[in-house]
Amino acid sequence: MKSATPKVLHQICGRSLVGHVLAASRELDPANLVVVVGHAREQVAAHLTEIDPGVRTAVQAEQNGTGHAVRMGLEELGGSVDGTVVVVCGDTPLLTADTLKKLAATHHADGNAVTVLTAEVPDATGYGRIVRDEATGAVTAIVEHKDASDAVRSIREINSGVFAFDGRLLSDALKRVRTDNSQGEEYLTDVLGILREAGHRVGASVAGDHREIAGINNRVQLAEARRILNDRLLTRAMLDGVTVVDPASTWVDVTVTFEQDSVVHPNTQLSGSTHIGGGAEVGPNSRLKDTRVGRGARVDNTVSEGARVGEGASVGPYAYLRPGTRLGAKAKIGTYVETKNSSIGEGTKVPHLSYVGDATIGDFTNIGAASVFVNYDGESKHHTTVGSHCKTGSDNMFVAPVTVGDGAYTAAGSVITKDVPPGSLAVARGQQRNIEGWVARKRPGSSAAKAAEAASRQVEREG
Repeated sequence: MKSATPKVLHQICGRSLVGHVLAASRELDPANLVVVVGHAREQVAAHLTEIDPGVRTAVQAEQNGTGHAVRMGLEELGGSVDGTVVVVCGDTPLLTADTLKKLAATHHADGNAVTVLTAEVPDATGYGRIVRDEATGAVTAIVEHKDASDAVRSIREINSGVFAFDGRLLSDALKRVRTDNSQGEEYLTDVLGILREAGHRVGASVAGDHREIAGINNRVQLAEARRILNDRLLTRAMLDGVTVVDPASTWVDVTVTFEQDSVVHPNTQLSGSTHIGGGAEVGPNSRLKDTRVGRGARVDNTVSEGARVGEGASVGPYAYLRPGTRLGAKAKIGTYVETKNSSIGEGTKVPHLSYVGDATIGDFTNIGAASVFVNYDGESKHHTTVGSHCKTGSDNMFVAPVTVGDGAYTAAGSVITKDVPPGSLAVARGQQRNIEGWVARKRPGSSAAKAAEAASRQVEREG
């Protein structure tokens, strides 16, 4: 990956690579879930604790092959287990729970000692090949690419690295795995030959989509997997009744949810715990993280994180909702408005060019253009309260802490530093003074002076 980040911690669609594998594995309801960690194990183990506290880790101090890794995993469980052991790779984020369930079901139904998940791929370069008995179709061996002959390399059925084993037989066979191969490693795939030679049944379960087993080894493959998974998520959403106008420019996380008849416009990114309510429209050109959009709301050209948008509310274009924003039903946040840690009531409007931070605004209030809620004194944040049915003038500064009572008005250009009683008009600005003839005296010959002189003559003629 050429990265300071361990490969399995790279993210697509809201989860790490290993996080996707864990999520699919959890749907099998395993008695134990063990992740074998080696490179950068402290980082990986910390991440695992964060995303799945019930997972166990086993340390592979030296990377001596896949068979060695599985031995380390079994040692974490006491060396041997009864029942089925399913082995998956931590870098296969497209693997689905349905495919794993099919693998386990095939393993039990066929009475296999081991069942390998396979797939037919267009290009098998680099993968272990599945060698079958021509007469019975049984799996006879898995040959790593670097150890394969030209004839074996022509096979397009590959090993996914995912297996279902009989736990007791696996433990015994691992003790007999040799290291006389080109890498001097313990290959887990050698267990198949050991068990077959001992007279046990080796079977296979073929994945319906070969892309599921794709491992990630570089940034190109990471991007390809992201595109496939994103398409899968959007297809599911559309089949559930969501309109995605342009899937090619729409990106979603696996944790994003929708209600029927919601609409996602082009060039929109939805991440985290974002939820889009029924009939709501989001986009174009919007990025929402951990945001809930109520039914029938409209969010246009907006960046939002950790916000709640009420039913029928309107946001944007070019709005920024920061964490802690709560919009009531049918509220409006307009063009070039930023909000943070504020509750904005039902039907209240902040139409344009304003900042609302650390505030509570009641219902059906109108905040004038170019208003700023001055919440920071250089050391601490303070709160502003504006009541319901208020009308505040344009270019107002509300210097917190301050309260504007219900039904109050504030004049344009005011700096509000004191509480305003309900129903009052607050005027906090200097008196206007006109100095006549100033332009002619101070800017003689300028275009402004010439325009003023012409206007004066026009007034004299009309008078």
